[in-house]
Order: sequence, then C-alpha cells, then structure tokens
Amino acid sequence: MSRLLEINHCRKSFDGSEVLTDLSLCVESSQVLSIIGPSGSGKSTLLRCATLLETMDGGDLIYDGTYAARDMGGRAVYAPPAQLQKVRGMFGLVFQNFNLFPHYTVLKNIMEAPMLVQKRSRKEVEAEARALLDQMGLADKADAYPFQLSGGQQQRVSIARALAMNPKILFFDEPTSALDPELTGEILRVIRALAERKMTMVIVTHEMAFARDVSDWVVFMNGGVIIEQGPPAEVIDHPGQERTIQFLRRMREQ
Repeated sequence: MSRLLEINHCRKSFDGSEVLTDLSLCVESSQVLSIIGPSGSGKSTLLRCATLLETMDGGDLIYDGTYAARDMGGRAVYAPPAQLQKVRGMFGLVFQNFNLFPHYTVLKNIMEAPMLVQKRSRKEVEAEARALLDQMGLADKADAYPFQLSGGQQQRVSIARALAMNPKILFFDEPTSALDPELTGEILRVIRALAERKMTMVIVTHEMAFARDVSDWVVFMNGGVIIEQGPPAEVIDHPGQERTIQFLRRMREQ
C-alpha cells in the first residue's frame, strides 16, 4: 500500500495557546482511519490543517509524495500556489453542517466544482453526478433544493459532491453530529459502503461502535496530542492508556 497522507510534527496555536503539539500520523491507500477524543482535543483543527483550511505553525504535510508544507527551522513553509492547487485536488471534505449552496439544485451543487475547478465537460460531469445521486439513493432529488431535503439527504448530497471531484482521500468532520439517530444510521451506511469499495477515508467521529466496525486504524487524541493509536480492537476494545479508558467509559454512559 502506498502512503497517501503524511503529517509530521504538526504544531498549531491560536492566540498563543497550543492546540496541536508535535502531532504525527500517516494514512495508507485504501485505509479508513478514525480520530476519536473529547471535544476540544484538537480533532477538527487537525482535519482543518490537513485540508489546508488552517495553516500549521510547524511540521510537514505531504500528499502522495507531494509536499504541501515542509518544516524549515521549526516553521511550516507552504508550497507555491500551483503545487497547493494540485494537492487540493487529491482530497475531499465532508462538513458536519453540509455546506451546500442553498440557491443551487442538488444536481448543480454536485456539478459546480468539477466543471469550474477541473474544467471537465458538462455532459461527462452530469452523467457522473446522476450516477452518484443514484448511488446515494437520491436519483429522484436532482432538481430539488437543499431546504426541501432532510438532514440525512443533505449530508448524502454533500458526500456525492465530494466524490464528484474523484479525490484520493475523503475527510469527514463529525458527519453525523447534526443528525438525529435515525438519520445518523443512513449516513453511516453510506460511509460503510465507501469503505467496502476501498475508499481512503479519515473520519472524526463520536460514534464508537461505528469506528470499531469500519476503521483499520483508530487515533485517540486529547489535549492536542495523540494519546493512543492502533487497530480498533486494541484502542476501543482494549485501551492501554488510562485517559482512553476514561473517555470510552464516559461515551458508553451517554
């Protein structure tokens, strides 16, 4: 398996307060990596640094051998714009609050980026977008607007939109946190189906049973550092660190 994502010694502070401290991880092709941990542990900040929505203060960020940022003397120096554009084409990001364009139809939401950013033909993109909607069980919603959809349907559209860019790796930032339990199940089924098709994914989640079932690797974060990582059978079922044990106990009690 090839290494698709590598983060080395990532550091990030906000207003002098360090949120990520010397954090390193890697993601192999076809791997599903879940990031778990309490609120405020730095999970979403790590995802935002990995997807170039935030800049790291220090560390390396490498996609499929291409440097997005390189640590030079303890400071992260980012690649030129053309190289960063290439890197952005390698990943997709699904937000917890859907982030669909409210004034676009479902179909246009999915087609817009491949046509504008990748300069692909309308005919090709539309055929692919309709196939993705069919895959998501939303073939009949192409002409609907986001406000006409349930939360679960909106999230499935946002997943289809990310997949339309043909990313090598897909990031999910707590994709079910805005949904009720019934709709949560429908999104987790979609992600599970993607895992079965060997889509490389990084998932920030509070769904422990799901993380155990779908992940190849689990990372437990607390206070901006990785406390424990390994296969889900180890980290979730038989954690070795007291902080992980406390967190999982609290999650079970909720």
